[in-house]
Amino acid sequence: MKKLRSLAFALVALSCSQAGSPPAASPESTTAAEGSPAAPAPESAAASERLAAVLDAQPEDAKARYEHRHPKETLEFFGIEPGMVVVDTLPGEVFYAGILLDYLGPQGKVVLADYSPEMWTKFGDYTPDPKTKETWVQDTVGKWEAKRGADDAAVAALQYGHVPDELAGSVDAVLLVRAIHHFMRLESDGSYLTAALADINKLLKPGGIVGVEQHRAPEQNSDESAKGDAGYVKQSAVVAAFEKAGFELVSSSEINANPKDQPTEQDFVWRLPPTLATSKDNPELKAQMEAIGETDRMTLKFKKRS
Repeated sequence: MKKLRSLAFALVALSCSQAGSPPAASPESTTAAEGSPAAPAPESAAASERLAAVLDAQPEDAKARYEHRHPKETLEFFGIEPGMVVVDTLPGEVFYAGILLDYLGPQGKVVLADYSPEMWTKFGDYTPDPKTKETWVQDTVGKWEAKRGADDAAVAALQYGHVPDELAGSVDAVLLVRAIHHFMRLESDGSYLTAALADINKLLKPGGIVGVEQHRAPEQNSDESAKGDAGYVKQSAVVAAFEKAGFELVSSSEINANPKDQPTEQDFVWRLPPTLATSKDNPELKAQMEAIGETDRMTLKFKKRS
């Protein structure tokens, strides 16, 4: 089981519950069950149309996951709009850097962010070649510059722990999508969560936004089982960490909730689709995992205090 978890960490990091009651959120909290939102302003309507077109142009295998990942609803909940400067942590070919590259437009910028080289040394057997991390920033910028079209956003890159001063106070939003559990699980072995939140504070403009989407552990599970080793963390722990670091919880949403995912303290995220780490050779178990679907996830919007 420990080997499977380590493999799962590598698959997610390198590619890249409704169970229990989530903690109380601010009065602005929204859920999928609440009433229809007010009619959008004209500029928001135009942004929504642009986002829909960008999403429609993505590869078919990515679009097949929209029913689980809800990219349009998630980005709109975070308030991401064309022209913004947005940091994407653990950028993916589609989720979310690939989408942002097209969506933010020529007045915007995508900043591709990786864990620090020091943090990567904590991934055991799946620690990448350190030489790849020495040149990650320039290699990544070169790769994504080659993808850019005339109507796409500018690109930059950074590694946590090494935030360049020229980016300080220039960022509108930071996305931490399925990425915060590694910071949390390694906090006791290097204060990586504390350091990352300090970096994010440095990057953001006053009032800037942090969008968090993360696999959610039931609040009744033990803290030890929900510290991130299995991919799941408690919503209350995430909120507490951000508030301690000087952020305010603006709102929360259940758009990425999945009440079918009721993880025990022994379950780990990657038993479920799309990884299906425990059932590739077990059709019956695979069918059970596919019936659950992807994980139950919190979706939280924080604001940097001015």
